[in-house]
Amino acid sequence: MKLTIEQLAKRLGAELTGDANAIGRQIIAVRPIKTADENEVTFVTDDKHKAALSQSHAGAVIVSARIDGLDKPQLIVKNVDAALIETLKIFAPELKAATEGIDPTAKVADNVKIAKGVSVGANVVIDDGVEIGQNSIICSGCKIGENSKLGEHSRLDSNVVIYHNCCIGNNVIVQANSTIGSTGFGYSFIDGAHRLIPHNGGVIIEDFVEIGANCCVDRAKFGNTIIGAGTKIDNLVQIAHNVVIGKCCLIVALAGVSGSCKLGDGVVLGGQVGLADNIEIGDGTMVAAQAGVINNVPAGQKLAWTPAIKKEDAMRTVGLVLRLPKMARQLRQMSKRIEKLEAAEDDKK
Repeated sequence: MKLTIEQLAKRLGAELTGDANAIGRQIIAVRPIKTADENEVTFVTDDKHKAALSQSHAGAVIVSARIDGLDKPQLIVKNVDAALIETLKIFAPELKAATEGIDPTAKVADNVKIAKGVSVGANVVIDDGVEIGQNSIICSGCKIGENSKLGEHSRLDSNVVIYHNCCIGNNVIVQANSTIGSTGFGYSFIDGAHRLIPHNGGVIIEDFVEIGANCCVDRAKFGNTIIGAGTKIDNLVQIAHNVVIGKCCLIVALAGVSGSCKLGDGVVLGGQVGLADNIEIGDGTMVAAQAGVINNVPAGQKLAWTPAIKKEDAMRTVGLVLRLPKMARQLRQMSKRIEKLEAAEDDKK
């Protein structure tokens, strides 16, 4: 895709200011400030990056307000992040589009319901009773188990496995090698051995959920494991059995959510966060990377550390820990001084 700066501004609904002689220059990509060249557009999402623009070779810049003294064309928008998303879509690599139909190598059971516009890739296996909504894409190597449902305009990337009795909503993306509906990690120790507890429930993934690569969402023992609408899950995340995740949550890579946890709406879990089983996290709570949460958390909290505590308390604790070596040296010095004083006092006697 190639657009002039003027054409790009129109596509973004941006106000265009700056060098009038440059607005006809072609733009072929979007890049960060330091690496963009004259045929690429850059962007400023934080005022601290404005100073770097004077050294940038970018052909134009997307900003939220005019920058005085800058000779580059400026595309002024209400929201730079939103404009950046649209710009990245415009200049995305042109990949071969999925085509409607079922690849000859796919194995589809006789009583599967497939709506219009669906693409089924090579070596896909779809079992009895499955329903697939219109315009969904199932890439090569996927497996969909009995009586599962995939909504409209959803996409399963290569080698995704959907077990039986799972319900995937509309506009859902599941990236490569993720597994939905695997048996949960539930055992009872009976007669000297760990015995697997049957997991007879399912998984419900609501609309507009995105799940990264190599994730696992376990099926429930009874009822359903649920991921709420609009939630986004990064790569390598484990969601255990009977977990209920609210709407519009963010869960970052390598996080683990233990069995029967309940997350409210808008919860954010940083990378490598771990939640103990059977706890509840209130709406809007944010948990910093590598924190371990072992108790229920009210809404609106910011947590860090292990075990997780309020972020401000965690920062004070870290500060104290970092000062411990100095405090230890001071303590040794004080101890030596006291010993000398005591020795001098003994000599007087």
